[in-house]
Amino acid sequence: EVQVVESGGGLVQPGGSLRLSCAASGSTFSNYAMTWVRQAPGKGLEWVSFINSGGITNYADSVKGRFTISRDNANNTLYLQMNSLKPEDTAVYYCARTLEGYYMGSYYYYGMDYWGKGTLVTVSS
Repeated sequence: EVQVVESGGGLVQPGGSLRLSCAASGSTFSNYAMTWVRQAPGKGLEWVSFINSGGITNYADSVKGRFTISRDNANNTLYLQMNSLKPEDTAVYYCARTLEGYYMGSYYYYGMDYWGKGTLVTVSS
């Protein structure tokens, strides 16, 4: 059974830092892309960041330059280092296994099939 479990959330002051972790099990972690998605109180889901099986990363404009996504394939763990946090970063953060393929020199992505239950990040003074 595939499982993804987020951890590392908490209360932090504006300008502070947190590192989120996502432990994955039940499949070959290194074969999959992984995505962080967040949901602020009363709002919809917002894509945050992505890393594919080859280590290629991408970020939403709202977090670019402040957040860093990384993965440790040996330990089946995904990370999100969040620096210079702002009150608008307050949200439940989810990680999701992301299905990817490779065709004619390009990666393509076709869904997020397993999600964790999320970890709450609150940025407030």
